[in-house]
Amino acid sequence: MRLDFNFKNIEYLKIGNNKQKKAYEVLVKNEIMITLEKFDPILIGTIPINIDIENSDLDIICCFVDRNDFEKLLTKKFGNAERFKIWKNSSQESEVVVANFFVDGFEIEIFGQNIPTNKQRGYRHMLIEHKLLEEHGDEFRKRIIELKEKGYKTEPAFAYELGLEGNPYETLLELVQ
Repeated sequence: MRLDFNFKNIEYLKIGNNKQKKAYEVLVKNEIMITLEKFDPILIGTIPINIDIENSDLDIICCFVDRNDFEKLLTKKFGNAERFKIWKNSSQESEVVVANFFVDGFEIEIFGQNIPTNKQRGYRHMLIEHKLLEEHGDEFRKRIIELKEKGYKTEPAFAYELGLEGNPYETLLELVQ
């Protein structure tokens, strides 16, 4: 499976559906991607690949070297946003900082790790999902959206539709070696 669409530049949103166009406007108007530029931000999730539902948020992944530096920037730039909250945790694999807030009708979640953005699971999942949507067509896309509207998370919806067994987050990654 070839994964070659460039999601790293949000310009593609300008020619997308209405929600994608609005997302582009919000990100540009509020200088969100510019603010995060030194952290190699990538918009991921359902909106970029056109499988969003009514309450889908804008998920942005970032890579930081210094967790405290990243946290301070998020708090300084977005701390006054509606319902702003920030939290962090660490695992054996990485450090994580997440900020969540609302801007111009969109919920925004910024997820930072000390892992390059193009290696993070969320980005890798989205590339695979995008390719599967292209390969399986519009009826497949509609079925994924229907499952999401019934409460399925994105990866489990894909696994269900494809008949994949096991942990959907792992089995999707196994489709590309």
